[in-house]
Amino acid sequence: MSNRNIVASMKPLGDSAIIVQLGEGISPTIHELVSNLSTLVNNHKFEGFIESVPAYNNLTIYYNPVVVHHSQKNKVAGHASLTSFQKVSAFMEVLVQQIGTNLALEKRVVTIPVLYGDEFGPDLEYVAQYHGLSAEEVIQLHSGAEYLVYMIGFAPGFPFMGGLSEQIATPRKKTPLLAIAPGSVGIAGKQTGVYPLETPGGWQIIGRTPLDLFLPAISPPTLLQAGDIIRFTPISPEEYYHYKEMKQ
Repeated sequence: MSNRNIVASMKPLGDSAIIVQLGEGISPTIHELVSNLSTLVNNHKFEGFIESVPAYNNLTIYYNPVVVHHSQKNKVAGHASLTSFQKVSAFMEVLVQQIGTNLALEKRVVTIPVLYGDEFGPDLEYVAQYHGLSAEEVIQLHSGAEYLVYMIGFAPGFPFMGGLSEQIATPRKKTPLLAIAPGSVGIAGKQTGVYPLETPGGWQIIGRTPLDLFLPAISPPTLLQAGDIIRFTPISPEEYYHYKEMKQ
């Protein structure tokens, strides 16, 4: 990866965070830049650094502005009066120029079992009818692809994934539901995702996984992370309940 054409813009998010914008839209290439920069900043933390949060096309860096301001290590030569944001911005500008110099980590592949249709996927038939397909064809298309986790958000452990076939890309519900069951696998536009907790939501629900995506006892408390490659595999009701029993 070359950093020759990388253009990054910096903007503050309140007084204790900075957003490093690396492009626009949803693209595996831009996400690779975001992942690369996230690895760099986590391997070369400045004083006051709290965490980095990757998104589709940007990286948000949270920091303690008081620690950044008073840190001797974070001083920029010839610029003693810089604000905390300016110091972090200068630090991140240096890292942006190093994108591509650190070795990319091997992507983790995670297989998620899914029971499609019926009460576990009440919108499967709607998705099929919307595209003039059978329910079986929707399942084949959804489970036959690999998905990249671009970011975790909305709810703890909720993965936003790209890679959904245009053949089953379906708009969100016009009226969101007040409660979506944990483990529900949904489609929204060109994205697919999995609800880790019971929350309101408007995605088209086509199935459910018996796996827990929010794991508060571990750190980080999520089964999936940005950069993971996801594969869905169809399972039977018997297999679904077997997974559930294995967790108890």
